[in-house]
Amino acid sequence: MAGTAVVAAGVRRTTPSSRGSFVRIDGVPHHVDVTGDGPVCVLSAGLGLAWAEWDPVVALLAPHRTVVRFDRPGLGLSAPAPGAPTLAAEAGRIGLVLDAVGFGGAAVTVVGHSLAGFHAEAFARLRPRRTAGVVLVDSSVEASARAVPGRAVRVGAARVAGAVLGAAGVPLAVGPSVRWLAGRPAPRGLRSLYGSSRVWRAGLLEYATYADVAHELAVLRRGTRMPAGTPVSVLAASTSRPPVSDPWLTHQRALATTLGATYRALTPAGHLVMRDRPHEVAEAILGTG
Repeated sequence: MAGTAVVAAGVRRTTPSSRGSFVRIDGVPHHVDVTGDGPVCVLSAGLGLAWAEWDPVVALLAPHRTVVRFDRPGLGLSAPAPGAPTLAAEAGRIGLVLDAVGFGGAAVTVVGHSLAGFHAEAFARLRPRRTAGVVLVDSSVEASARAVPGRAVRVGAARVAGAVLGAAGVPLAVGPSVRWLAGRPAPRGLRSLYGSSRVWRAGLLEYATYADVAHELAVLRRGTRMPAGTPVSVLAASTSRPPVSDPWLTHQRALATTLGATYRALTPAGHLVMRDRPHEVAEAILGTG
């Protein structure tokens, strides 16, 4: 993503529960929250999710780290973008957000949850000098990612579905309830956000292009290495007892082996690990340096 980033409304440090400010990236207003002091870490939530999912972790990190959170286009409080997601664009977006809030020269710890784990890993591979550490929080894993035809058709269908559902009032009616699928009800104050047609359209686009992003990462892995000497941590969530019986954890251990990362299973925990086990997530981030 070659793109440009400018400060659109003076970015300010905030309390973890505040709304933060906005920066303009490639003409699109992005919601960004900067909290705390110290070495910089940047947090990105999973498919369809908002910045505030990290609140419990940020409260623990802020005394020790400068924490940057942002909403991808269409999600949270950010405006939608004209294009559909790609891995290169999302990895580039992390750097552009950091540039816009004044951390363009800093090596940062990049933290990705679920789908954003793909973005975080790609950022590290493409921007090794800007990467101080990587933490993958119940990251998406696709061991056999392959090219999937029909991207334009899938993107078009996602846009149509988003428009139809929005016009029918479905997001507002069931959005907060659907949030249960990620393991928890929407936090108070964000229930109306998860009922937004804009957010649903962005989530559908991320879902429709998931296979493309996974394949892009598989190709990137063949051509680039993770930064030498950079600490990488994989945190995996499981509700299974005992956790060794959970196939998901097998995939997560394999991911850790692929990346030369430390591995830790957190159980019991749902997919929203940052809310279920915030202390362990914060500990992993602080452990990167």
